[in-house]
Amino acid sequence: MIELAILGLPALRLVDVFDIAIVAILAYTIYRMARGTNVMIIFWALIILLLAWRVADTLGMRLLGAILSAVASVGLIALVVIFQPEIRKFLLFLGTKTQLDESLWKRLQFWRRQQQSKSTSSYEAYVNACMHMAQSKTGALIVFKRQNSVDELINTGERIDALASSALIEALFFKNSPLHDGAVIAHGSQLLAARCILPVTSRLDIDPNLGLRHRSAIGVTEQLDVLSVIVSEETGAISYAIGGTIHHDISPVELRQALEKYEC
Repeated sequence: MIELAILGLPALRLVDVFDIAIVAILAYTIYRMARGTNVMIIFWALIILLLAWRVADTLGMRLLGAILSAVASVGLIALVVIFQPEIRKFLLFLGTKTQLDESLWKRLQFWRRQQQSKSTSSYEAYVNACMHMAQSKTGALIVFKRQNSVDELINTGERIDALASSALIEALFFKNSPLHDGAVIAHGSQLLAARCILPVTSRLDIDPNLGLRHRSAIGVTEQLDVLSVIVSEETGAISYAIGGTIHHDISPVELRQALEKYEC
């Protein structure tokens, strides 16, 4: 065991180094996931409170330590109550985004992929529809189910349960269609529902020029394990979002590759 005495402070052991490194990694991971959301307020409040409490305890400042201890016991409960919606979103994010190593996951799910109707023809239907809608500048938003349930999204719209085709997808987003407003939920070769309402992202670090359609596409991927495809009504550009990250102005080939890569 390696021990170091620094300025009269308690000896630093090797296990303490590992302890600090693990805490730093956990803190950085939480920071990366919470960055750009209101959860960052909670994150920094906890960091400042814990650091001040630790400094007061190390220096023997009993009065300040007692005050910070009381604030910590009551303040944490208050933070949970005040920021309950943000904490709920963050926990949903953890539950849907924590996955196994990609290569191992693919091997474990190989038998499931063989049973699912995610053929090249179904991808072609989505790619062709998006390409045609981009040319005519028809706004569209398609959310592709992956591993987790999307029943809460389906329940906000109209269930259709139809085989995907380019003509049907374009008809759903036709400006005079009663189902054009909102998102279409899809899974493999099936269109599950239309006119669905999506959660809007509350992040502060995204392009302020993005409209509600793009913000909804990002928001739903922050909370659920889905991929969303957007066709801009203003520019006709095709984009897709996954894991809270949006990829702008992609080609039909890149769209097909994304659908295949993420097994939509």
